[in-house]
Amino acid sequence: MTRSPVVLITGSSRGIGAATALYFAKHGYNVCINYKADLANAMSVAEKVKRLGLEVEVIQGDVSLEADVLALFMHIDKVFGRLDVLINNAGILKLQMPLLDMSAERINKVLTTNITSAFLCSREALKRMENGGSIVNVSSAAAKTGSPNEYIDYAASKG
Repeated sequence: MTRSPVVLITGSSRGIGAATALYFAKHGYNVCINYKADLANAMSVAEKVKRLGLEVEVIQGDVSLEADVLALFMHIDKVFGRLDVLINNAGILKLQMPLLDMSAERINKVLTTNITSAFLCSREALKRMENGGSIVNVSSAAAKTGSPNEYIDYAASKG
């Protein structure tokens, strides 16, 4: 098993997640890149990590689904045998609209992806961090502004 520290970043095929993966790789961490749908972007991030000389795993999974979270962490156990840092970055932002126009399906999808996933991943990470580790939850300025008549569901999920 690896001696280098290991970081898992959910939703790390682009944006903040991809930048976070590269940051940790530059600081000597082996990286687990989690993505839901964009394999090409995830592989692009992985190649950049590999060029830095670190180990990288690209793992598909919808972290809003408990079965996918369990499979993700079992994969990390098998490959690395440890987890030192979890970055709960995965999140979705739907089209802007007033609350009056939002369906229960939309609200549930946003809250499940942005909140439940962080709880599920944190629960599994804690099982592997008996001797210490770090969990970081990525938030948004929208949590402070509330984003009225835009995406209040997203704002509520990031607070």
